[in-house]
Amino acid sequence: MTYELYYWTGIPGRGEFVRLALEEVEADYVDIGREAGDKEVISMLDASTTPSFAPPFLRHGEVVVGQTAAILFYLGPLLGLVTEDERLRLWTHQIQLTIADMTAEAHDVHHPLGPGRYYEDQKDEALRRAEEFRASRVPKFLGWFERILTDNPAGRDFLVGKSLSYADLSLFHLVDGLNYAFPRLTKTLAPRYPTVMALHERVRQRPQIATYLASDRRTPFNVDGIFRHYPELDAEG
Repeated sequence: MTYELYYWTGIPGRGEFVRLALEEVEADYVDIGREAGDKEVISMLDASTTPSFAPPFLRHGEVVVGQTAAILFYLGPLLGLVTEDERLRLWTHQIQLTIADMTAEAHDVHHPLGPGRYYEDQKDEALRRAEEFRASRVPKFLGWFERILTDNPAGRDFLVGKSLSYADLSLFHLVDGLNYAFPRLTKTLAPRYPTVMALHERVRQRPQIATYLASDRRTPFNVDGIFRHYPELDAEG
């Protein structure tokens, strides 16, 4: 049965976390926004009896599920991207929720007063928010990811257990987003978190992920998405 992913066109956004999982296993899926446009995404938002607050959301037969972490919690067992161990399945979900927290904070750097205003109308506040994000929040989050990778009893190759999970794919996208939005910061911080950076590179080189990244299915980062590169918000760590 084909998976239907609903997300806005033109940006990778939160939908990219789901795409990476589907691409890794060569799942049969349709990117509805890309195929039919944003109007179709909005139409499905209005039509569902269990509507999502906002995209991304996934339709799979009679199931419609929104929120990135919930989508991946649903997809994980179906795609073989999470362990069967219930305790570790919840741990994987916890990691994904933490990735979602950092993603939201990265967005709020350039829109600290809210998404309803243009960046140009909140630049002073964004500069102050960026300073704290660079100095405190990025090291705190990356430090936690480094810790759980190095403390994984099954080895340092993956976040959970001894095989790839959707959380590994999502951490790859998070680091990729930081590389785009804060290249100076990420370059100087990278040596402090070698295990995280090694995971990022391993995921990049996985055959299906590498193929996807080189294809036109991958929407590049840009200044309309969650991760935005404004040089004035970036600095060495």
